Amino acid sequence: MVHEVHDLAPGLWIWRLSYPEWHERAGWPEVVTSTCVESGGEVAVLDALAPPAGSEVWARLDAAAPTMAVVLKPDHVRDVDLIVRRYGARAFGPWLFERQNIPETELEPIEPGSVLPGGFVALYDGRGRNETPLWLPEQRTLVFADALTGAEGELRIWDTPHIARARPALRELLELPFERVIVAHGEPVHDRAAFERALELPTWTD
Repeated sequence: MVHEVHDLAPGLWIWRLSYPEWHERAGWPEVVTSTCVESGGEVAVLDALAPPAGSEVWARLDAAAPTMAVVLKPDHVRDVDLIVRRYGARAFGPWLFERQNIPETELEPIEPGSVLPGGFVALYDGRGRNETPLWLPEQRTLVFADALTGAEGELRIWDTPHIARARPALRELLELPFERVIVAHGEPVHDRAAFERALELPTWTD
């Protein structure tokens, strides 16, 4: 199992784990990324996948307990229920879930334009899949579930039948003063220039 922790900026770190149910026909890389961010007195975990017992991740989370657990996309429920049970965190996420992937926790719904505690802002990605990327103003960072991927080491838009809507929607995000992009699949961290290139590159197809 791949198990990595990376500090990116004050109050911002990620952990990467092999997804337990991954298989070669999954259509995305085996290793996935989860994010932890502190802002405005809140500690939020985004698309959290629980690490093994005894992991450095648990030690970090226990030391600064999450007050929020956020699901960015309906099929990224992952371990939101475990985080809520362990820390008593408030849970936020889509208002609609896939039938086979419904959390036990009742999540407070978010949609593009929602401002969460801590000042995190839900964004519009144009793909019509109920994903809400987050803008982390204090860390000048965008966090995506599946709108973009670093699956082959280079940031690309994940192919979608809604690409005619997605490119303009993602281009509008350039109005935000972000310096960093985090994605769930593939190489996890990219700079603003990589995002700008991704808007012009062919989409990534699994």
